Amino acid sequence: MRKPIRHIPILKPGTWMAVVLILLLALPAAADIYMYIDSQGVMHFTNVPTSSDYRVYIKERPKRQGTQMDANRFDRYIDEAAGLHGLDFPLIKAVIRAESAFDPKAVSKKGALGLMQIMPANLEAFRVYDPFDPWQNIMGGARYLKALIQRFDGQVPLALAAYNAGPRAVDTYRGIPPIPETEAYVKKVMKFFYLYKNG
Repeated sequence: MRKPIRHIPILKPGTWMAVVLILLLALPAAADIYMYIDSQGVMHFTNVPTSSDYRVYIKERPKRQGTQMDANRFDRYIDEAAGLHGLDFPLIKAVIRAESAFDPKAVSKKGALGLMQIMPANLEAFRVYDPFDPWQNIMGGARYLKALIQRFDGQVPLALAAYNAGPRAVDTYRGIPPIPETEAYVKKVMKFFYLYKNG
């Protein structure tokens, strides 16, 4: 059984309506995430709608075969985020490649959004108001990555594990959690990191 995404407040409806309409018209079919705005103006997200109040928010894009996103199209944003947050350009780019393969409209099955796959519950904390805006998503993801690197005393593999599995999991195991997905994720990002660093 699919677990519903946590319902969270994001923004007042006036700010989002135009963005939502544009996104809904632009994306291909394959419904995935639903949203409704309550009487207090609070946005609620879920992947398992529990009432008719929910409307499709964004449809998960089917994976395209034989096509690749332009790996360099967001370099100026990555460079800006690296300078602003004191991170290595190759590291941010490696995370984006592993998370979304440079697809700014990527939506995971767990509901993570955009280039750096930010969960809806974290958008406000990361100062991301439109998760499908490449600049905002990269800035928000880089801000979080920097905080994790600081939390784990500059140990990038631990920060990456926390980015994937959450910092509590890393704290609990005092290292990279023995979760196959997380172990594979850290190896993948580090591989891309060295590829971009030495490329």
